Amino acid sequence: MNRCLLLLIGLLLATRAASAADDLLPPGPWPCDAAQPAVHREGFVPVGGLQQWVTVHGSDCRKPVLLMVHGGPGNPLTPYANAPASPYAAWQQDFTLVLWDQRGAGRTYGRQPVDPDAEEKLLSIEQLAADGVEVARWATRTLGQRQVVLFGGSWSSALSVHMAMRAPELFVAYVGTGQLVGADNLPASYAATLALARAAGDAASVAKLEAMGAPPWTNPRHMGQLRRVTRVYEAAASDPAPTAWWLRAPAYDTPAEREAYTRGEDFSWLQYVGLRGQGMLSRLDLPALGLRFAMPVFMLQGEADLVTVPSVSRRYFDRLQAPDKHYLLLQRVGHDPNPRMIAAQHRVLVEQVLPLLAR
Repeated sequence: MNRCLLLLIGLLLATRAASAADDLLPPGPWPCDAAQPAVHREGFVPVGGLQQWVTVHGSDCRKPVLLMVHGGPGNPLTPYANAPASPYAAWQQDFTLVLWDQRGAGRTYGRQPVDPDAEEKLLSIEQLAADGVEVARWATRTLGQRQVVLFGGSWSSALSVHMAMRAPELFVAYVGTGQLVGADNLPASYAATLALARAAGDAASVAKLEAMGAPPWTNPRHMGQLRRVTRVYEAAASDPAPTAWWLRAPAYDTPAEREAYTRGEDFSWLQYVGLRGQGMLSRLDLPALGLRFAMPVFMLQGEADLVTVPSVSRRYFDRLQAPDKHYLLLQRVGHDPNPRMIAAQHRVLVEQVLPLLAR
């Protein structure tokens, strides 16, 4: 190999290494300048043996930290949370928002693509919870906070409970929406949706659901087929979200970014449902973790939610023991975010959680 080619290869490798180093977030603690308190940083953080994507945005670095755990699994909020029309933009006045793309999702997946032949062995809620606790510890250390507020919904509500049980000292409160509990969720979703379809005389949906039969399922497509029907009935009973909410920030709106997001979403979803019904959902059992929380618990629940139906989340909530706990049933709200849900979440955070930090 001639000398020029060796030099070129060396230059390319050095450039790649420099680029990788440039998008690592600096270790903490970060200085907090009262004269210029806004904080807006995005980059990779070493978490659980991987480089995982973390974003930090807030108007004042002295504000409490809100750790927003994304759902899906495989659906990071990072492309949307700091976009111009984000429903969460106003929250930066009250909190420093910390978001993280979980392993197997978003930019974390894009940085470390997964070998498809190994997919069956890669994700577990225990590993994801360990990662989440590590991110929470990083946030407290980096931003100079003793605790953070733990915020999750749908899939991430279950993941957040695992985190809360694993390291309760890190969290001042848990705020969950559309609480996913375990084995009861899917049969309850199926039964409620089938009942609505029958009452509406929706022969096509009834036929589709009856052909699938009641869960548990071994066909990974059945859960997606059920979700398509639930969305129809949720839409009829809830208020829509503005389309602009789901416009990506420009840095996340390139073909490469969309491809990485989609591939991570597909991978994570398969890990969730399993090829033969043996995915993470089949092993989920929050009551088995224990029913005693060390921090206050706030659960918000859409009345029209057909994925995490109110009866299941309420039954779980009623069994919980916590220093303080509140359950809010939201009218005209389904499973996905809409203005009523976002307003209720923000109200709970500002009126009920912030005072806890002043104690």
